[in-house]
Amino acid sequence: MSAQTILTLDNAVNIALENNLSLRRTEIDLAASGYSEKNLWSVIFPVINANASATYRNSLFSDTTLQNSGFSYQIDFGINIGLNTGLPFIFRSIRLAHQANILRYEDARNQLAIQVTKRFYALITEKNNLSLLEEVLNLAQRQYTRSETLFRNGFVGELSLTQSRLTLENARYNLSAGQIIYDNNMAEFLSLLGLPIDENVTLSGEVNIVRIQADAEALINEYLHQRPDILRNKQEIERLTNLHRQAVANNRTPSISLSGSYSGRVSGSLNPLSSNPYTDTLSATAAINIPIDSWIPGTSRSQTISAASDSVEKAILDLQMTENAAKTQIRTLTASLRNSWDNIRIANLGFQSAQRSYQLTEQGFQNGTIEALALQDSRNNMANARQRLLQAEFSYMNMILDLSAALNIDWKHLIQIYGAPGE
Repeated sequence: MSAQTILTLDNAVNIALENNLSLRRTEIDLAASGYSEKNLWSVIFPVINANASATYRNSLFSDTTLQNSGFSYQIDFGINIGLNTGLPFIFRSIRLAHQANILRYEDARNQLAIQVTKRFYALITEKNNLSLLEEVLNLAQRQYTRSETLFRNGFVGELSLTQSRLTLENARYNLSAGQIIYDNNMAEFLSLLGLPIDENVTLSGEVNIVRIQADAEALINEYLHQRPDILRNKQEIERLTNLHRQAVANNRTPSISLSGSYSGRVSGSLNPLSSNPYTDTLSATAAINIPIDSWIPGTSRSQTISAASDSVEKAILDLQMTENAAKTQIRTLTASLRNSWDNIRIANLGFQSAQRSYQLTEQGFQNGTIEALALQDSRNNMANARQRLLQAEFSYMNMILDLSAALNIDWKHLIQIYGAPGE
């Protein structure tokens, strides 16, 4: 059996960030775009070609001596560079692509951390529920033992003993079913962390909720601009604006093309009359291209520019829709947190009441004034009330995580700023 591993939330998040394969793929994209950004000079680096060839010429069946018979060697070297006013926008596009990958990578890390945190606290809640089911099983076992003793002494009938036995078996089944669910969810959690599913892991932590008191409009004004989806939309507007300017520069401004080549040829002729064994050629070309058709409405180039402009306008509308949806989400989560705290308070009062009722019912059962069925109902009510409280606390914790994700801030930072632990 493998040694037991104690896993805290921070450890779990760090392991997931290190082992997640999807995150590694994003890191590769980020490294590639970063490399391109560091080497912007490659955009204007000229195209350089070099060729070398060797040739042998001579007659095969005739006695005629060729003028250029023998071996010859040739080397060609060429260079070509194109310059236009769209180059600065190409540089900008490369930088924007890298910035987008940075944002995508950071967002992926945040989303993975939130997912791990939710799973972690879900398992903590399930573990607490298992403890509750174990307690219920122990109570049922003690009740059955008492009922069995009373039955042997003739104080209770067979029906009471049968009911106690049924209660015990139901409690044992509920604990077994809960354990299976917990084991399956633990295996999924370990898979999310990139660990073997048979790893012997014990989670260390508690669901300690803190009441969040924050004004939705204040949160919107403070944090809306830093949401990943808002930032992505803004980057998309900037990218499309840059592409529009690039389209204008490429289709409506002159471009210059510079090229040059050098060719040298060395002959190793077998003909003694051959002369000038080495010849070379140097050439250079400069050309300017002035686009005209792009200024005529309806042409292909004109439509390209118009389409780029339309894309910018649509991206601006997308940003407005994203902002409106984000505001609605923040307002909804803030209101839900406010209302859910009342649910926790009511669930806590309900559990305290059910717990006290069970204590009194158990005393009455021991004194012989209350039947076993009433004791069973009271115990079930206490267990159900405790489960409702655990679920209410877990749901509240999930809403804190969702709100922190909606604001793109760490959930611990959210609690530190807006938490009211005395509540």
